[in-house]
Amino acid sequence: MPKTYSSVPGVERQETVPCPLCGERRTVSHLACDGFAFVRCAACGLVYQNPRPVFDDLRERYAADYFAYELANEKNFFGLMRLGLRDIRFSKRAEAFPLPRTFLDIGCATGMLIESMKTEGWQVRGVDICRESADYGKSHRGVDIFPGTLEEAHFPDNTFSAIHFSHLIEHVPDPRAFLLEVRRILKPGGVAIITTPNVDGFQARLFKQAWRSAIADHLVLFSKRTLRRLIEESGFSIQKNVTWGGLAVGTAPRVVKKPMDWLAKKWGFGDVVLFLAAKR
Repeated sequence: MPKTYSSVPGVERQETVPCPLCGERRTVSHLACDGFAFVRCAACGLVYQNPRPVFDDLRERYAADYFAYELANEKNFFGLMRLGLRDIRFSKRAEAFPLPRTFLDIGCATGMLIESMKTEGWQVRGVDICRESADYGKSHRGVDIFPGTLEEAHFPDNTFSAIHFSHLIEHVPDPRAFLLEVRRILKPGGVAIITTPNVDGFQARLFKQAWRSAIADHLVLFSKRTLRRLIEESGFSIQKNVTWGGLAVGTAPRVVKKPMDWLAKKWGFGDVVLFLAAKR
């Protein structure tokens, strides 16, 4: 099956790391891919890339080619993010947030989502590691995007009502530290909207190393169970979770794909999982 876009690695330093969720070093092989591999933690079951590129080298992948990919696909990604927000009835939930309502999108790419949220009355900010994407969003959409990582942005405590990151946490080398930073900058009672590929979904189990999300740019592949554990241990309470995507476009006739997509959402074995989590 066609894979999600992944940059072509250059010469990069590699490091062997313990499990990003529980710190265990014992692993079992999970997916052997072309030039990289994913292991499963023998203690908690988290799937992660090991060895993996050193992050200072890895971040160099997110440059001009990555920007071109984001720009070419921004409308499709925007539509999918909007569908995810609709699934959790975000607009209705947001009515309870005190004013001013503040929204941060991490990994915001060219800023289409925050531009839309701005028209709905939100105060918006964005963060993206790709400078070209950040510059484009600022110049073409008039939205404020910090070019770098969340930690490098140094937002004050208790700044945002809602923090959204779609297909981002799987790229993060230390997802626990990342979520703790998200929690720090959320207002009391604020929410995080977290979307990521589901390594225990039907497609991941069916296609294995050919799964579209088994790519070199993904450092961690979460299941619903491992992501729930990380979210709760990072000081959040789960309000809702949904999955979607039974079969990818082109992998089955529509007459098969449509009922599989419906079943994936109903029974929770979709290719993508979204968690809505409130700051405790």
